[in-house]
Amino acid sequence: MRQFDLVIRSQCTVTPMGVGPAAVAVFGGRIAAVGDYSADLPAAAETDLGQIALMPGCVDIDVAVQAPGQSLSQGYARTTRAAAAGGVTTIVVAPAPARPAITSTAALRAHLHASAGVSATHVAFLGGITPRSSPAELADLRANGVLGFACSLSDGGEPDLAPLGDIQLRKIMAELAMMDVPLLVHAEDSGELNTPEREGNAALLAARPPRAERRGLERVIAAARVSGTRAHVAPFVAAECAAVLAAARAIGVPISAQTCPHYLCLPAEHVPDTDPSYRCRPPIRSDANRGALWSALLDSAGDIVGSVSSGHRPGTGVAAIPWTLPALWTAARRRNLDLARLSLWTAQRPAEVIGLTGKGRIQAGYDADLVAFDPDSAQVVPVTEGGPYATRRLQGRVLGTWLRGMAVPTSSDSIATAGRGTHGGPLLPIRL
Repeated sequence: MRQFDLVIRSQCTVTPMGVGPAAVAVFGGRIAAVGDYSADLPAAAETDLGQIALMPGCVDIDVAVQAPGQSLSQGYARTTRAAAAGGVTTIVVAPAPARPAITSTAALRAHLHASAGVSATHVAFLGGITPRSSPAELADLRANGVLGFACSLSDGGEPDLAPLGDIQLRKIMAELAMMDVPLLVHAEDSGELNTPEREGNAALLAARPPRAERRGLERVIAAARVSGTRAHVAPFVAAECAAVLAAARAIGVPISAQTCPHYLCLPAEHVPDTDPSYRCRPPIRSDANRGALWSALLDSAGDIVGSVSSGHRPGTGVAAIPWTLPALWTAARRRNLDLARLSLWTAQRPAEVIGLTGKGRIQAGYDADLVAFDPDSAQVVPVTEGGPYATRRLQGRVLGTWLRGMAVPTSSDSIATAGRGTHGGPLLPIRL
């Protein structure tokens, strides 16, 4: 009988078929079989999670890795460790802010070099588009492995990605349509933004009204409709624009959108005015907007907002990548949603958007990127963590992460591996 490298059993395994008991067998870094919980599956190593959930690892699109003052390699090491601690197994790196910004093959090589050997997750890349980007540069970036491209219609990529005008946007989309890769767009329109009248989160909110997102979204839809390019709005925040997005998809425009946990969990009415850890672009909006954004996410067809990623911006915005799953699950559980929905938003759909066909599902043939998640364990985010969730009580805890079947230690006592071969052994809680 065939011997697998690793078998993980859970009474609460999240697969495309739903949530239930199963045993997941891993061989050569991939899921070789998904069988009954009690199936006889000989393996070199085995873990039984019992009631702890086994989920596919999150695919986090548009992650900034470098904080001001960090070297690029330090940024990759720290960000990917934090990501793995939060159940993220693949990050898709935003081209900016970073030094260097990923707008050329030389810059991409610098990121590849900086991430090699220090990253605790899989790493993929987006190429950045500026008003000076040429078709040859885009083709070179694609040939060297970027999965898609990103641009901004305002200051979403500041200071490295200057805003695109309509003519530039349409030309770029025509090039990307021939490559068949997605274009991520920060869709706030620069012409609808104002200079904040003073410091603080309230002034930032007043200066960046929802109409900026609506106008930007209209521009993106018009360009995508002509070119056929797959456009992806990241992030989608102003829920009043949901009908515009739904109408575009209804007539066949290839456009999708993602939002972030802080827009779904934190209303502007509860944001401390002077705390920079809540400062992001677009800003956190009202409680009414938050409720409407949930309605867009819960749309039965998935035609409005289909996925959720962290929007991680260390040093320049909300930095909370380890808390994506607990924060989102805290809010989802209050709405009587299940782990299958959580996994759909954070793993399956993001992988589909960015074209990672072997990730995002617990299914035979897919990469064994897996997460042990305790949905019933509550935790208080330490004040030392900083960020918008500090001191908040969140539901759910990531207990372990595997990349291609190999346990990922994110701290000295996170996952016990000694004496259990290359695929690890029993799980211990990750200390966050």
